[in-house]
Amino acid sequence: MTENFSDTTVVLIGHGSTLNADSAAPTYQHADELRRRKIFAEVKEAFWKQEPYIWQATRGIFTPRVFLVPLFISEGYFTEEVIPRELGFPQYGNPGRMPLVEQRGEQTFYYCGPVGTHDSMTSVLLARAKEIVETFPFPRTPKASETTLFIAGHGTANNENSRKTIEHQAELIRAMKLYADVHPVFMEEEPRIADCYKLADTKNIVMVPFFISDGLHSFEDIPVMLGEPKRIVQERFKSGQPTWRNPTEKHDKRVWYSPSIGNEPHIAEIILQRVNEAAIVPPRTDTATA
Repeated sequence: MTENFSDTTVVLIGHGSTLNADSAAPTYQHADELRRRKIFAEVKEAFWKQEPYIWQATRGIFTPRVFLVPLFISEGYFTEEVIPRELGFPQYGNPGRMPLVEQRGEQTFYYCGPVGTHDSMTSVLLARAKEIVETFPFPRTPKASETTLFIAGHGTANNENSRKTIEHQAELIRAMKLYADVHPVFMEEEPRIADCYKLADTKNIVMVPFFISDGLHSFEDIPVMLGEPKRIVQERFKSGQPTWRNPTEKHDKRVWYSPSIGNEPHIAEIILQRVNEAAIVPPRTDTATA
């Protein structure tokens, strides 16, 4: 950090869930790490689906500057519509252009870009892919050159930006020529996660879910899409066992499936970079809200 942020509050905004406590874990993890560093006057958490809610995020904050950082993967429905609305930001005429900065009385509010679109997420994905095969080297740790890497995203027809971040990361890693090939795959768009078996020319497959948190999508939905029986996945989940056993043989392929990327320690650095980026943007005052 190159600037003094002792007059600043940072709010980390996660999705959250009332059904799965793991959904909020990365938000609390990175908030704790930022508190440990004692860079900011205060670090708080807020969520869309659990308390403390996003609309409550700015209550009781009295520091001159407030940075609001969404722990989301892509620019899309949540980061461009839901979160700005809940925070009281007006609808800007050019969605996707973040950060948004407003003067509200004596305070300046900075709505930062999501962590998932930051360029250094590439290193987070590569670290996760490397870690999973080194942790489960059966029958040996496969060479990246003998492996096809898949980056799994949600995808949605409601917002075309949802898939762009995943596709961009696949392009960046493919250009590095570390892996035999790299593909984006999606839960709700083509190509589907289940298509990995026909897309991969290699026997070895590594699947990294590009989600901030491990929730029902990563614990249950994706293992089922990869071919595990739903009943077995649910039984493993209820008993606290891994829902995917690394590696698993499917369709004559050997598949390693990693946890989501949200608890990678480097994400704390990305949050700090998002704050620094926003800090240099002047506020607009013509549509400020109280």
